[in-house]
Amino acid sequence: MITDTRTLLIVDDEPANLQVLRNILSDDYRLLFAKDGERALELASTEKPDLVLLDVMMPGMTGHQVCQTIKANPATRNIPVIFVTALAEADDEAKGFELGAVDYISKPVSPSIVRARVKNHLSLVRVDELVETRLTVVQRLGRAAEYKDNETGLHVIRMSHFSRLIALEAGMGEAWSDTLLNAAPMHDVGKIGIPDAILQKPGKLDPDEWAIMQRHAEIGAEIIGEDGSDLLNMAREVALNHHEKWDGSGYPRELKGDAIPISARIVALADVFDALTSERPYKKAWPIDRATDLIREQSGQHFDPQLIEAFFRCLPAILEVRDQWREGAA
Repeated sequence: MITDTRTLLIVDDEPANLQVLRNILSDDYRLLFAKDGERALELASTEKPDLVLLDVMMPGMTGHQVCQTIKANPATRNIPVIFVTALAEADDEAKGFELGAVDYISKPVSPSIVRARVKNHLSLVRVDELVETRLTVVQRLGRAAEYKDNETGLHVIRMSHFSRLIALEAGMGEAWSDTLLNAAPMHDVGKIGIPDAILQKPGKLDPDEWAIMQRHAEIGAEIIGEDGSDLLNMAREVALNHHEKWDGSGYPRELKGDAIPISARIVALADVFDALTSERPYKKAWPIDRATDLIREQSGQHFDPQLIEAFFRCLPAILEVRDQWREGAA
């Protein structure tokens, strides 16, 4: 009985080698077999296997050529490829990895090594799929919030990229900054829970309406929940805290200084700058110099002074992003 429903494609021109791998893996996975490169590419395209075990030395199309073709096709490029080959020199392994393979198993194969390597790489595929699913959820919830508000999708794109640039300039590192890029679109997801009469009111909100509007930060955190993943944890942190101010005069908890998570401090700065320099139904876009003057004036009040410095250091890159994603751009 197969214990894992995922599919492996095994490619080798020698029937004996196919049989060896069949004996090792058939109890655990659904298996597909190909004896040449052309058939392997056909099965990779039509069956979308979860992993490919690929010989190198085959007549006609070599395994290297098969791997290169798989990785060049958008429909199959994410399928992990493990070379299983008698070519065991370091240069052979290096070439395989350069072509996009994730691993290299030398013949004659060890059953325990084959099982372990296959299991490990399939686990990594599931992790990648989970991350991708979470990212999709974040993006779609961000889109849902846009439908409720006067903001545009381009605003969300711009401020997210601004946030990443500021984070990098502030020394937060590539991985953390990329997570912030993907979490930032969720900053206003709580507006889903605000009545349209308040959210889309053309005039100034009265005190009761403003109190309801301020609830969007906490509503956003409640919508995102406590997932445990870095991405959604940061998205929750941003949604809850991006209206806090450095001097403690923000909402919803009147946090002050370093008590405000740095992710939210960065998004607050990026969000305000884009809002100031963008046209809205209720205002004209501010010139860049007027917006940056206000940003500078708010150092130590609304914004973290160190992040203000980082903002101005990367301002040329921010303006490039702004131009690339400007409203009405082709």
